[in-house]
Amino acid sequence: MLKRKIEKTLESWKKRDGHKPLVVKGCRQCGKTYSVLHFARHNYENVVYLNFVEQPELAQAFSGSLTVDNIVLNLSPLLPGSSFTAGKTCIIFDEVQECPAARSSFKFFHLDGRFDVIATGSLLGVKGYGLSDTSRQSIPVGYETIVEMYSLDFEEFLWAMGIGENVIEKVGECLKELTPVPEAIHNRFRDLLRQYTIVGGMPAVVEQFVNDKNLNEVLAMQRDIVDEYKDDIIKYAPVPLRSKIRQCFESIPRQLSKENKKFQYSLLASGAKSSQYADCLQWIEDAGIIIRCYNMNIPQLPLDGNAIDSVFKVYMADSGLFVSMLGDGTQADILAGKLLTYKGAIVENLVAEIFHKMSRKLYYYRKDSGLEVDFVIRYKSHATLVEVKSGSGNTKSTRTILNHPEKYGVMNAIKLGDYNIGNTNGMVTLPSYLAFMLREM
Repeated sequence: MLKRKIEKTLESWKKRDGHKPLVVKGCRQCGKTYSVLHFARHNYENVVYLNFVEQPELAQAFSGSLTVDNIVLNLSPLLPGSSFTAGKTCIIFDEVQECPAARSSFKFFHLDGRFDVIATGSLLGVKGYGLSDTSRQSIPVGYETIVEMYSLDFEEFLWAMGIGENVIEKVGECLKELTPVPEAIHNRFRDLLRQYTIVGGMPAVVEQFVNDKNLNEVLAMQRDIVDEYKDDIIKYAPVPLRSKIRQCFESIPRQLSKENKKFQYSLLASGAKSSQYADCLQWIEDAGIIIRCYNMNIPQLPLDGNAIDSVFKVYMADSGLFVSMLGDGTQADILAGKLLTYKGAIVENLVAEIFHKMSRKLYYYRKDSGLEVDFVIRYKSHATLVEVKSGSGNTKSTRTILNHPEKYGVMNAIKLGDYNIGNTNGMVTLPSYLAFMLREM
């Protein structure tokens, strides 16, 4: 079984007095159902499981009165053998987006207080999912707690690969003291980061890799997931937007191949405009498939206050899936270090994913003059420039900004790359695998 951070979130939720129904949202196949069921079966005497995709007939239990007594009465014959015992039962609503009325019932479950409720949803909130305006208005504002779950982050991948907490803590101490990571650990983590880049964090894919190390099987599974995403577009997106949504999704590798990685609608079709595709891109983002990284007017705090909403880069939320969208042989090229210009896009996507799974909103800085920094983060209470280098790379833009504090107001920078912890001409250099430890925001 894979150890997931969502377990602590679920434990904290259950211990909280008067906790509300919990909604766990996230992209398809990130492990929501497995984690929720595992938690419930280990913490409750009774677990009542409803899957609105596999058993759509369950929705009829919510077609009338949404009082808890009425719902339990309606569910009992539909779920033979289920036991509803006050204070000892957890009801799981899987794929709750398929039954809006079930989500509306959360208000009544919370006010009633006899049963704990956990829901999961893969496409919650995507525009045009098919919910009526009335159904959208019935979302129980104030009567639910929402948490987002991602595919495995790099630390969870380390756990899956057998790396102990003591080793991770040792690496964390090196970061805190800015001393080099011991060579044996350093080399092992470098290898693991390359593997994570290829495998990504989808639980089934990670388990396959952990058990067999068969990259061909990994690639096949990843491409199946990508195909399922495309199927979701066909099934659930608004009909007039489906082809455009797919164009946006399939353009991501081309968007990141450019020197200026700003998302350009012109790559989608001749004469394409943001007004034609903005909703399409938003649909993919709401589905948890992509991440946006916004350009800034100036790299200063507050980051969001200085962001430019209309200028952004787009990354895949799972680097393994991103690599699978590239040509055959890319996995082997990454492991062998053979990639040339495109390697930078892959490494940049990886760091974007790592930051995103830390619940960071992403920002970068680029001017028409060519001045560009890959990411700007809040770290140790300061705006901090982050350069991501696939090779030695130059840091001219970062040094220009640091050399003019009177203009930019920035005095901190980090360079992430394939090297150990150090300091180069006043700039902190870190191995890319340490990105997940830059936690302080």
